[in-house]
Amino acid sequence: MRRRLGLTSASALVVANMIGAGVFTTSGFALADLGRPEPVLLAWVIGGIMAVCGALSYGALARRIPESGGEYTFLSQTVHPLAGFLAGWVSLLVGFTAPIAAAALGLQAYLSDSLGLGGRPEWIGTTAILAAGLMHGLRLRTGVVLQNTAVGLKLALIGGFVLLGALRSPSYAGPAILPQADFGIGAFAVTLVWISFAYSGWNAAVYVAGEVREPERNLHRSLWLATGLVTLIYLALNAVFLYSAPAEALAGRADVGAIAAEALGGPALRQAVSVLVALALFTSISSMVMAGPRVYARMAEDGLFPRRLGVAKEVPRAAVALQVGLAVLVAWVSGLRELLGYIGFTLGISAAATIAGLIALRHREGPLRVPVPGYPWIPGIFILTTLAAASFMAAREPLQAGLGLLTVGLGIPVYWLMRSVSGR
Repeated sequence: MRRRLGLTSASALVVANMIGAGVFTTSGFALADLGRPEPVLLAWVIGGIMAVCGALSYGALARRIPESGGEYTFLSQTVHPLAGFLAGWVSLLVGFTAPIAAAALGLQAYLSDSLGLGGRPEWIGTTAILAAGLMHGLRLRTGVVLQNTAVGLKLALIGGFVLLGALRSPSYAGPAILPQADFGIGAFAVTLVWISFAYSGWNAAVYVAGEVREPERNLHRSLWLATGLVTLIYLALNAVFLYSAPAEALAGRADVGAIAAEALGGPALRQAVSVLVALALFTSISSMVMAGPRVYARMAEDGLFPRRLGVAKEVPRAAVALQVGLAVLVAWVSGLRELLGYIGFTLGISAAATIAGLIALRHREGPLRVPVPGYPWIPGIFILTTLAAASFMAAREPLQAGLGLLTVGLGIPVYWLMRSVSGR
């Protein structure tokens, strides 16, 4: 693959990947568990700090290993090829397929309710996934231009909504505390896992690192610049969501943005915000359909996935088709709340392992070859907070955590089977 993506395109890919289903759906579920807006916003702050720490750590890895493939490439070279394969396996099933499905479910939750669209709501998400597949399965440049344009429009519209929320006072005294909520460290940790899913995507540029121009300069900048911007957007958006409508109206709901918009400006604003959210979720789907297949193509080149998944005529078309098919399947058989915990837990474990690989690489090669900002605090904070939240998640939601560990474990026999088939 040729290096044709600049800093703007790489940063737009990160922004598009991050601003997806999580930010527009998570706070309603979190509010139902935590009972009031303040701990929910605190969880968003901590999640943003974790994401920035992760972006800085991945940026250090990307400067040392400026190749496509994300965690698969990093762990293969810093730990062991089996660790890399398991990360790629997780990317296939959890890193991209499940989040694409979650974004599609969020999109249909907003559009089917707010716009009154009839029929099975799954067809709305399916159409969005198929459209993204066509964008990125034909030509690289066409998909990138469309995505960059949509991301710019999305940021402008989100900025306008946040400004409107800041200017318009809510019509009630303030957000009530839910009397039935049982706030505790366990509930807060589960919320943090959900929110870590909302922040996932801060590493999106590393999946296309082999196509980024001047990777030693542009890759790490795209990660931390985009992550910092999105963190500020998330805090502003959730403040508007949580303080624009009563807690009883928001708790447990996936379409918190639409509910807040109706409280601020009536049904007309609710419909307008639903369209904005649909645009945001579609760009998230688009970015993941672009990034995910690059991982599978890299694994195909290494003989760990079928060779037909490799790059053909500048894009990995077969890998894009596989990604689209799996995401559509998951969107039809899964629920949004269940996906949030499963994705957040499994991706957190994968990212923590990757940053542990960074520490091992720095120990082997020294600080001059592997400079890491704020070492050892930055990578250490990410690993410790991620593993702590995952532990509480496993204790409180053992089924979702167990499914995540089962997903990883199933990759081990697949690795040995693919190695024996390829002869490598």
